[in-house]
Amino acid sequence: MFWKKKDKEKEQEKEQGSEKTGFKKAAKGVLYGMASHGHVMSALRTRMYLEHLFMFITLGDMLGIPVLPPYYSLRILPYAVPNIKSWKMRVFRERDFTDAIF
Repeated sequence: MFWKKKDKEKEQEKEQGSEKTGFKKAAKGVLYGMASHGHVMSALRTRMYLEHLFMFITLGDMLGIPVLPPYYSLRILPYAVPNIKSWKMRVFRERDFTDAIF
C-alpha cells in the first residue's frame, strides 16, 4: 500500500510538471512569434533565393543560358545534384499575377 501511494504522488507531480512545461512551451512560442518569427522567415526566404540563384548559375545550361564555363559547373555539380528535380519544378511551374502578392 505504501508504494502505491508513492506512485500516485509521482503521477500527480508529473501531471503538474506537464502543465508547467505546457505553459512554458506556450509562453516560449508566443515570445518567439512576437520577437523573432519575422526575422527567421526573412532569413529563410533569403536562403531560398540564394539557393535558387546558385542552381541557376550552376545549371543554367539546362535552361539554355550558359552562365559559367562548363569546367566550373562540373566542379560544383556534386553539390547541386540532390536539388535538381525540385529546382526544375520551381523554375518551370506556371506563375500567376497573384504569386507576387504573397
